[in-house]
Amino acid sequence: MNKFLLLLALGFCFVGVKNAIAADKSNVQKMQYDVYAGGIHALKASLDIDQSKKNRYEISLAAQTFGLLKRLAPWQGVFKSKGWKTTKGFKPELHQSVAIWRKEEEIKNYHYKKNGKFAGYSLKDDSNDGSPKKIDDELTQGTSDVLSATLNVMQNIAVYNKCEGSTEVFDGKRRFKIIFKEKKKVELTASRWNVYFGPAVQCTIEVAPVAGKWREKPRGWMSIQEQGRERGTMPTVWFAQMQEGELAIPIKIKIKTSYGVLFMHLTNYKSAGQKLALGD
Repeated sequence: MNKFLLLLALGFCFVGVKNAIAADKSNVQKMQYDVYAGGIHALKASLDIDQSKKNRYEISLAAQTFGLLKRLAPWQGVFKSKGWKTTKGFKPELHQSVAIWRKEEEIKNYHYKKNGKFAGYSLKDDSNDGSPKKIDDELTQGTSDVLSATLNVMQNIAVYNKCEGSTEVFDGKRRFKIIFKEKKKVELTASRWNVYFGPAVQCTIEVAPVAGKWREKPRGWMSIQEQGRERGTMPTVWFAQMQEGELAIPIKIKIKTSYGVLFMHLTNYKSAGQKLALGD
């Protein structure tokens, strides 16, 4: 299972926005999503955002394959970030990725300093013992993790109602830039798959290699992205603010591939001020 695809599907990044949004009294938002691939219910995911501690944040994404796909390709992952809320946006202190493919576990830890400097990376799996790895600064310095970057674009949309900008991310092997471009403002209606109805911002996302060992023939996310480009539609995400004072959140994702269309839908949302659930 491509962890990066899932993380991208749940949101992306914009660095340098003002920390001008005040969340509700609990400062906690909880979301659940269903992901369909080629019409098959393939994944279940949950996203929790906690801003209850002053000038701090935590975000956690948990996901696993579902139904027939779970039997054929058993995969699950938990991805967490925590760090500082500053006047320049959300800055990570630690990002951790824990993924289990069948019974094989892979744990990655990324460490950052408050000034934005990359502080360290480790990998624990069947071939690595979790010791810190020496990584070229060209790959790491000035980067963020995908989840923290996602919070910045969600805040940017909530405060300015704009989806645009770019940032650079290190994934343990390569450095790449995620480019956000706003397509249009839309009105969404609720459906049997998605609970949200109301205004949203529709954005396209493009990933551009920056440094590291990239294969000449696109693989993974790059392959999926180029399949969409060939079909006239780049990967697209819709963001919306559920209520005033909260971060905007990912509502829906659409990704065209040569194997069919991948959709992600919001099925449940909860904060101190609002609760929505599919079927209510």
